[in-house]
Amino acid sequence: MGIALFLALSLLPLPAASAAQTPSAETIIERSVEANQRDWRVAPRFDYKERDRDAAGHTRTYDELMVLGSPYERLTGVDGEPISAWRREAEEQKLEAVIARREAETPEERAERMAKYEKSRKRDHLLMEQLAVAFRFQLEGETKLEGRPVYVLKATPRPDYQPPNMEAKVLTGMEGTLWIDEASYQWVRVQAKVIHPVNMAGVLASVEPGTQFLLEKAPVEKGIWLASRFTMRSEARVFFFFRRRSQKDEMYYGYRPAVKAEGLIPLSPDGKH
Repeated sequence: MGIALFLALSLLPLPAASAAQTPSAETIIERSVEANQRDWRVAPRFDYKERDRDAAGHTRTYDELMVLGSPYERLTGVDGEPISAWRREAEEQKLEAVIARREAETPEERAERMAKYEKSRKRDHLLMEQLAVAFRFQLEGETKLEGRPVYVLKATPRPDYQPPNMEAKVLTGMEGTLWIDEASYQWVRVQAKVIHPVNMAGVLASVEPGTQFLLEKAPVEKGIWLASRFTMRSEARVFFFFRRRSQKDEMYYGYRPAVKAEGLIPLSPDGKH
């Protein structure tokens, strides 16, 4: 090769490395579903704290404890302050009573209780799973969120999507955006909103535009991400006339290995472990 030709070729622009390395939207979603499945399987291994905020701005804080195969909720704070000593003692007594009752269960009773918990878990998880099949995804680009490089994907409804249950039907009227961690393919944030009414119960009720939700996740240990925030604002119309509004604003934090079946986690005077 002549030197002149070599120099000319060396000046030609090279293909962008990032374009070759960026996976398709379909691949990103597929890997994110796998990551979410791993998280869902191990979630019952963790206790955590939950802070709920109501429409008036008041908050209640709970310990969410796994006790002998299903969760138990223990109040620890109200409006940012630990509950009083007498109320804390009452909460301890309630927890002790629950543990004693569960320890005295027959195998059949325990299996029935745990089956109810698993059924509710699967119902909630199904809606998250359906996000991956109810929408078409388009890779909008890359950015940073919470200091992490993320892929940004736009989600629009698939016209041929057939929801498996009534809860999933709301997805047919929604669009959303997903921010997916580039390193782990975990969902850092998911936002979705209703863009046209969805009939939920024949002529009885419909979910209206204005309904929206946000889910955020964060790492709790290597390879495992769990929910850190969930908000939802719901607009519904009942019998075509009556409008019903509801909202949720929940924070989840302080994840730790679940309480042992035979043990209690005592509260310190400040409402913390």
